[in-house]
Order: sequence, then C-alpha cells, then structure tokens
Amino acid sequence: MNRNATIAKSIFIALAVLNVTLAVRVGAAEPALPHPDHIVVVIEENHSFSSVIGNPDAPFINDLADRGALFTQSFGLAHPSQPNYIMLFSGSNQGITNNAIPKTLPFTAPNLGSQLIATGLTFCSYSEGLPAPGFDGGVFDKYARKHNPVANWQSAATNGIPSVCNQPFTSWPTDLSRLPTVAFVVPDLDHDMHDGTIAQADAWLKDKLGAYVRWAADHNSLLIFTFDEDDFRENQRIPTFFVGPMIRTGKYDRTITHYDVLRTIEALYHLPPVGAAATATTIDACWR
Repeated sequence: MNRNATIAKSIFIALAVLNVTLAVRVGAAEPALPHPDHIVVVIEENHSFSSVIGNPDAPFINDLADRGALFTQSFGLAHPSQPNYIMLFSGSNQGITNNAIPKTLPFTAPNLGSQLIATGLTFCSYSEGLPAPGFDGGVFDKYARKHNPVANWQSAATNGIPSVCNQPFTSWPTDLSRLPTVAFVVPDLDHDMHDGTIAQADAWLKDKLGAYVRWAADHNSLLIFTFDEDDFRENQRIPTFFVGPMIRTGKYDRTITHYDVLRTIEALYHLPPVGAAATATTIDACWR
C-alpha cells in the first residue's frame, strides 16, 4: 500500500470512530420520551411551593411528590388565576390579564385539546361543580369558569372544543380505561385551596383521584399535579410534580413554567408545540 492510500485509510478510520462517538453522545443526551396511554392534569390554586410541600396538612399530596418527579423550581406565569390556565392550555394568555369572562369568544387559537382531537386522540375537562356538560356561565355555586380554560374554546369553528368535552366531575368514569388521552381536572373553590384549606383539598384529591394513581401504576398512565400561581410569597414558585410508572423518582431543580409542562405533554404525543410552548423546553430528565 502506498503512502497516500495509507493516509486515506487512516482518515477513514478516524472519521468512522468520530461518527460512532457522536452517535453515542447524542443518544445519551436525548433519552426517548414515553407515550402514556393517559395523562391527568390536576390544577390547584394560589399556593407557593413551601406552603404545600412538606406541610403535614397535605399527607396525600406529599406522598405523591415523594413517589414522583418533584420540580423544585416550577413557576407560575401571571397573576391573577385565569391567564395561567389559558397559558397552560394554549401557550398564550390570548390577551387575557384578569379573571373576567373574556369579551371576545370563542377563542380560535391552537390549543392542546384541539391538537389531540385533530390527530385522533381524545381530550376532556372535568370541572367539579359544573352544573351540566357544556355550561358556559361564569359561576355556579363553587364552580368558577375562570379556572376552566376549555370553556373559552367551546364550539369554536376553528380549533374548537366540542361542548361534550367540557364535563362536570360527576362524569369522571368509574372504568378508568375509558378516560381520554389527556384530561384536565379542575376542583371547585373549596377543593382547589382557593377558598378551602390545604387539608380539604388533600382529602378531596385522595378520595377522588387516589384510585387513578393506583390504577395508573399498572396502566402506563401519568398524573401531572400543579398550581396556577403562588400566594405572592415565593416569586411565583409553585408545587409541580409528575407521578406514574414511567417516572424516575427524585427532585429536579431545572426551572420550568406552564409552557414547559405544555411543551412536554405535546412532545409525549408528537404534537407540534403551540404558542410560547414552541420556545419552551421539553422536560426530559425525569423519565425511566
């Protein structure tokens, strides 16, 4: 073999080794995301991280946080409540900065629910105290529309959510295999810590969703627990954790917001990110 052929062979071998090394590194840096059969997203109200995590009045919540992926630097995005719900659902506040019923309805911007439905998956919101499926009023007893973002897209001609997907929590299925791909659960004002106590909310969650947590462990399903905003004590730091069989238990200190949570749900189902979720980051360190 002449000198030029020897040099060429050496270069070829070096490039091959480099390609293998890069492939291994890229694979290690980008773990595969799971594909849950179901995700249930529970949204609570107006409490900072330290007021809930470690609080003896919330034994069920803290047990779940210990068994899941607890995000110690999770932050709400706005005050008051309503914009946070809308941002978690659509990647934008859609121009809403207060708790009043929006003046221009329905919204037509892309959103998580319409994305799922358009791709053949399913979505439903279950609001405690909602008097009837598709109810569009502002308040009914302890139900508050401002905490139910789905109502803003109900029956829109573009990116709309069918009224049948806006259900009272009494429609929560006893056969959990009938749950939609993604469900939002919105407790009423007594059970989301807005008017009621932390202990009341914890007891309600255990009673209403304890069975789902147990079932999810054997059925490839995920619980996402979060808050809309804090109580003005911790610069919007809120409790957020994921619980499910695909989760690697631990505490994670990467800064996340509602947009990162939305981006992650979309990524788990291979959906294009909507709104500001497009510039957020998929949460990828907590999966088995």
